[in-house]
Amino acid sequence: MRLLATLLLAAMAMLFAATLVWGQGAHPALPWLRAFAEAAMVGGLADWFAVTALFRHPLGLPIPHTAIIPRQKDRLGDTLAQFLKDNFLKTQVVVRRLDDADLAGVLSRWLSAPPDETAGRRRGIGPLVAQLIDGLDDPAIGELVESVVRDRLAATRFSPIVADVVEMMVSRGRHEPLIDAAVDWGLATLSDEEPAIRSMVTERTNWLLRLAGADESMSNSMIGAVQRLLVEMRQDQNHPVRLRIAEALTTWAFDLRHFPEAQARVEGFKADMLANPAMAQWVRGLWGSARAALSASLNDPAGSRLGGAMAAIGNRIENDTAMKSALNSALRRAIAGLAKTHGDSIVKLVSDTVRGWDADTVTEKVEQAVGRDLQFIRINGTLIGGCIGLVIHAAAMLSG
Repeated sequence: MRLLATLLLAAMAMLFAATLVWGQGAHPALPWLRAFAEAAMVGGLADWFAVTALFRHPLGLPIPHTAIIPRQKDRLGDTLAQFLKDNFLKTQVVVRRLDDADLAGVLSRWLSAPPDETAGRRRGIGPLVAQLIDGLDDPAIGELVESVVRDRLAATRFSPIVADVVEMMVSRGRHEPLIDAAVDWGLATLSDEEPAIRSMVTERTNWLLRLAGADESMSNSMIGAVQRLLVEMRQDQNHPVRLRIAEALTTWAFDLRHFPEAQARVEGFKADMLANPAMAQWVRGLWGSARAALSASLNDPAGSRLGGAMAAIGNRIENDTAMKSALNSALRRAIAGLAKTHGDSIVKLVSDTVRGWDADTVTEKVEQAVGRDLQFIRINGTLIGGCIGLVIHAAAMLSG
């Protein structure tokens, strides 16, 4: 469009030069053409100067009051920021604009929007959140998560937690299945290792006692006593050994709360666990698996539990008038509060951003936004100037 405006101005200059060459009496219309071309050339040049002066010095000459936008970019940024504050970010303006806005309805439709496969894209909040989660697929993010988890675990005292867990287990009888499992393992191990036990007793028995069969008798007595003890423990929930185990667990929980020695052992185990490289790999793997599973769930076109839950929430909001009204009020207060709290920060951000641009950047951005319309001003100025020239020529002829 700039080329067209320049070519039109050049055409008017060539037409004016041609009328000078042809002379006054060549044709009756020649004075009219000269008047049109002369005025069009003046109008085009004037508008070229005006448009160019907005962005730079015409012909590179430092004429006063030219290159207006580069010189006044800081004031432009301040004015734009003030305009945003006065017309968009004042609490009264925000409240007035949101007075009739159905924010809860927008939220409910966004939550429950089904996949739009025909449009080649997904609608709703799920895919948007999935894209944000996919953006976290970066080794640095994984290291950050691992560091945060490690620091959090390091700052957490495990002793009171272990004490609470042990006390809860004993008080609710949750330790009994563990004792049962240990007794069953003991019985199975005793049965499997019976030949080895008999062999060990025989090796340690005097040859004279072996001739009398004492080794076999001792083996039977030993194995039978242990088996009877384990069977009695398995069958009797109030067996003295079971009660001693529960008492020992309760005592350990007490020690974990009150004795530094017991606490130090648990905290030392925690420190060893955190120092193990496998712990870091486990945390990173857990983060990667959770991120991938959540992203896949949100992107599932058929709808997953998470997608179904969000859709259910959206439908509940849409169909519950009281909830919708309360949510609208809460969202309006929240947005108005954000405008009040962060409005000045947004204004400062706009102003500082424009101030941070160099003059060439500001000129380029403004030219990209309004440059085409400014070239139309040049074209209109050329044509309208020519028409005015015809009017002036006609007036001169009539007055003469």
